[in-house]
Amino acid sequence: MKLGLRLPQRLGVDLRHDLVEAARTAEAAGYASVWTYEQLLFAETPLEPYAPPDVPWPESGRQTADPLAVLTAAAVVTQEVRLGTAVLIAALHTPVQLAKALATIDQISGGRVVAGLGAGWSTDGLQATGATRADRGPFLDETLDVFDAVWGPDPVTFRSPRVIIDNAAVLPKPVSKIPVMLAGGASNLGRGGSSKAMQRIARRADGWLPLLTTPGPAGAAELRANWDRIREMASGYGRDTSRMELVVVGNVTFTDRPAGPDRSAFVGTLDQVMDDIHTAEEAGADELIVDLNLQDWFTNTSRMLETAVKIRERA
Repeated sequence: MKLGLRLPQRLGVDLRHDLVEAARTAEAAGYASVWTYEQLLFAETPLEPYAPPDVPWPESGRQTADPLAVLTAAAVVTQEVRLGTAVLIAALHTPVQLAKALATIDQISGGRVVAGLGAGWSTDGLQATGATRADRGPFLDETLDVFDAVWGPDPVTFRSPRVIIDNAAVLPKPVSKIPVMLAGGASNLGRGGSSKAMQRIARRADGWLPLLTTPGPAGAAELRANWDRIREMASGYGRDTSRMELVVVGNVTFTDRPAGPDRSAFVGTLDQVMDDIHTAEEAGADELIVDLNLQDWFTNTSRMLETAVKIRERA
């Protein structure tokens, strides 16, 4: 299993210097990829909690630097790591401009972009761009359709409720096909269930970007069952599942003492986090994204990178 590292975007980060340092350090340490995430704004009185039932939004979220700008900076100072988004919220973007931006970064990087997308959930961010919660799924599907069209041969002709392209060149094109990963899903897939999100992944995506939330053998079994179900559905759509990737996201929160048996995955000491990394591997993950953005000390990028290097060496 490969490891990826989320890049610094949060409050207190020196965007002029820390992005370059983090990208270069990640590549030198042997990380296979670097990733960005998206949060458009920070509402003083949010319409939804950060996580159910009432987890507050972390203060670090007052700044989340633009994910595509951060990825461009990483592209310029690295040579080999993949450059991923985990995730972009489709409804926050106009599809043609997003497709063009991703293709441009892919050209700058020599073909290293991975486009991770999600439907989103924060009403505050959605309404700032003129979208609603009801738009999330349809706008994501439309974005995927636009990617297929404008990343294909010119001239492009395409029509959807928001997008009309009539016999036009849309350049640049990606170096090659940009892998499109999708987030989202439901916990009951291992018992034979399905969801609209999982059906979309099975039908259209090059891979799945789930969170690992349950530690230990139970978490590995649940994740493996869900992934098996996705690939079973994908096979039913006539797709080649051997080319699909499982890239797990690990949102790390370190504690001074070992967390108890009811802890969430990636919450605890370094030893417990290492156990969770192995849990993702046991579940069949092709790659794990190590996200240290939740740490208060992440504003000290040097300390964050020391920990990131230590995790890579121990893994």
